[in-house]
Amino acid sequence: MSRKPALKDHLATSVLDAAAAVLTERGTNASMADIASAAGVGRATLYRYFPTREALLAALSEAALDELAERIAAARLDTVPIAEAVARLTRAFLGTGSRYTAFLRPGGAAAGHEVDRRLGRPVLALFRRGAAEGTLRGDVPPEVLFTLYAGLIEAAVPLAGRADLGVERTSEATTGLFLKGAVA
Repeated sequence: MSRKPALKDHLATSVLDAAAAVLTERGTNASMADIASAAGVGRATLYRYFPTREALLAALSEAALDELAERIAAARLDTVPIAEAVARLTRAFLGTGSRYTAFLRPGGAAAGHEVDRRLGRPVLALFRRGAAEGTLRGDVPPEVLFTLYAGLIEAAVPLAGRADLGVERTSEATTGLFLKGAVA
């Protein structure tokens, strides 16, 4: 059995990891040369794996979606009380979002039916369960709760990447704000 496909997959993953870091740090205007340099490969190698910038961004988007969907599934949201499920969900979003900042924003590269199916459905199911149990407000439709929650997550993603806050502290603050509001 050839080791070449495994090596190619490993190199592609390394390039994607470097690209996520560079794009998170410098924004989507970072050049392909910046990404190649951070990955420790030449531009020609980068283009061999990702022939266009759009191909690289699409691969990053898919990686972010896959990672987030895996984290949400691993959180087993349907097996714990609502407050714990929201905390787990928030850690999943912020843990992934801090690596793929440019791709998990509304209008970012990760959008569409697949995102709705893999991410939206489990979140809406959680919010519907919370409303049915009386843990979350029943007078606000779950879709509206989801939109408001997504706004908090979008605002929290850059905070989670800060060294003085990190994912855990930002997750705790975001979860508390969503569940209890800003009331002292």
